[in-house]
Amino acid sequence: MTIAPLTWTELAALTDWQIDPINGPTNAQARLRLFGQSESAVRVTLYRDHHAWCPYCQKVWLWLEEKQIPYRIEKVTMFCYGEKESWYKRKVRSGMLPALELDGQLITESDDILLALEHAFGPLAQGMEDSQVLSLRRLERLLFRAWCAWLCYPPIMPQQERQNRDQFIEVVNKVEHALASTPGPYFLETFGTVDVIFTPYVERMNASLYYYKGYSMREVNPRLADWFAAMESRSTYRGTQSDFHTHAHDLPPQMGGCWENSEPQTRFNQRRVDHGPWFGLPDVTYPEPANSRQEALHRVIKHHANMIRVNPADDQVFDQALRCALTLMMTGESCAPPPGSDSALRYLRDRISVPRDMSIYAAKRLRTALEETATLAGDGQGTPIPVKHRRDQDPANFTKV
Repeated sequence: MTIAPLTWTELAALTDWQIDPINGPTNAQARLRLFGQSESAVRVTLYRDHHAWCPYCQKVWLWLEEKQIPYRIEKVTMFCYGEKESWYKRKVRSGMLPALELDGQLITESDDILLALEHAFGPLAQGMEDSQVLSLRRLERLLFRAWCAWLCYPPIMPQQERQNRDQFIEVVNKVEHALASTPGPYFLETFGTVDVIFTPYVERMNASLYYYKGYSMREVNPRLADWFAAMESRSTYRGTQSDFHTHAHDLPPQMGGCWENSEPQTRFNQRRVDHGPWFGLPDVTYPEPANSRQEALHRVIKHHANMIRVNPADDQVFDQALRCALTLMMTGESCAPPPGSDSALRYLRDRISVPRDMSIYAAKRLRTALEETATLAGDGQGTPIPVKHRRDQDPANFTKV
């Protein structure tokens, strides 16, 4: 027995979710952050990517949020998903991200940006050039190179996959040792610059190796597990945090490709990430907020006209199917979607981006409702996610009138 889908007006009555993007918790939708100060205090403009996919942008973003430095945000298209804005190329000829203006001076390269911010506002605990920080920064680069060697290059000989895996694990063991040398969960005695520097790529390693190599970085390494849990206790990190699905599919065009192995665990992990169940994946462990469904609903309602317009399915068919999925998510009652809407629902399922669209648990709730509703219509899948580019996520497609 299924019920009729709720109308958009009826759905809107089921959510009172709201956030103060300017002074509230860290969020991906903000264009201005004041932390309770006046707009006249703003000395900084951060240029970061539209989709919150750029790891170097996340590093600077997280630093600013931790220090509560008032700043403006200008969002720019990455090469991997669209055409770079001409106004930005006039400002930064290479088009690379992030960039930051501090008192009118333009700075590029994330480490140079952090150094400039330290000089202007003071360090986040120990500074970038502290001897302990420098040593751990070198370790982070070593870990990055070992990850790239395993993930981003096809093995030339059969034994090379194992060699690359062993090399990565050897460096991870050094990271585990570094974390074990302090009394708390962070890299030094207190949270600081080092944790900010490690965050973007360790988050992406956790996702990509789970998906492409069948290796669960967070579950296998107890010190890193404690570090992730400590990071998730911080609202600043939760506001920038992504999920496995987003990273598994945003990394290939950024990295020049991600090479999967043929292990049964890899195939199992890929099915979990792509088709669910999404709850229980080791991409997040903090308790689900009570209002995650309300957040997901609010975000869909706000953007549903564009979502319907860009979906490959007929607008009326997808409108009804989407309302069916939202009805299920909010009421727990199944709602049969129109015939042939299964691929349209899964097209959206595959293109939810965290944290761009919503937070990690809200996305899990929405993906689950979309998949369960699609199952009532059939097993049709959406247009495959591109690997060499992500023009399916081009921001220009969502701003056309």
